[in-house]
Amino acid sequence: MTADRTGDAAPAGGAPHAAPRVLVVSVTYNSADTIEPFLTSLATAGRIDEVIVADNASAEADQVGAAVRAAGYRFVELERNEGYGGGVRGAVDAASATPDYILVANPDVIFTPGAVDALVAAGEQLPRAGSLGPKILDADGTVYPSARRLPSLRTGVAHALFGRIWPGNPWTVRYRAEGKTETRRDAGWLSGACVLVRGAAYRELDGFDPGYFMYFEDVDLGDRLGRAGWRNVYVPEAVVTHTGAHSTSRERKRMEKAHHDSAYRYLSRRYAAWYFAPLRLAVRLGLWGRLWWVSR
Repeated sequence: MTADRTGDAAPAGGAPHAAPRVLVVSVTYNSADTIEPFLTSLATAGRIDEVIVADNASAEADQVGAAVRAAGYRFVELERNEGYGGGVRGAVDAASATPDYILVANPDVIFTPGAVDALVAAGEQLPRAGSLGPKILDADGTVYPSARRLPSLRTGVAHALFGRIWPGNPWTVRYRAEGKTETRRDAGWLSGACVLVRGAAYRELDGFDPGYFMYFEDVDLGDRLGRAGWRNVYVPEAVVTHTGAHSTSRERKRMEKAHHDSAYRYLSRRYAAWYFAPLRLAVRLGLWGRLWWVSR
């Protein structure tokens, strides 16, 4: 157990401590059209010690690298596409010093002024918070439900079946925890589009599971943080805008398959006992059927 997990109040009195070290990491894949607004917004987002952008062997690596270096940040060109979790690992491993906080953000995120400072301040106030997530706005200004419950088999399957054709179904509404976007609260998991992870928690759990190529790596991280005694805290006073999944939208069928594969990996691990074998088979067949339907 780490020393700072005994309570949620920052210690009062005593000698002032050094400001926490903040590392920002992002993973790019053909992200030349979004990286410059992302980098520009970091200038007013708060106190940041290091920024590292890792590119997953994309065709636009040279353009992205030039923009990152021009902004004064570090660029890591990976030899192959490691997926999102693997790309985050590559960036974190390249850090010049051990960070107290790791801010993981998509390259199509734009920070409002002070957003990073607000997340770090919440982390300092809540020593048991292993991850902290901002309010995420879509490009049209609507609030994206980024702080959700962990998906059970029932809610996960129902959301998968009805989420697109009946967005207001009770399972989707319960899973997405909609209507709870203006108050700080605990969540089952926080969107990996932008999440601040405490360095100690990241190192304890060995970060994101690279077995998830894309999608559900953030669900899995939130689940493991909770099981290890850490909290996942939604911090709406920190605000970012997510302009859209530009690179994944270009490979929609491939990403749909990755999403379904990751969903099965997550649910099969939650229901791993031998007596759940028929259930896992049913989930696999159901996900295959859904993938066929949405990819026609």
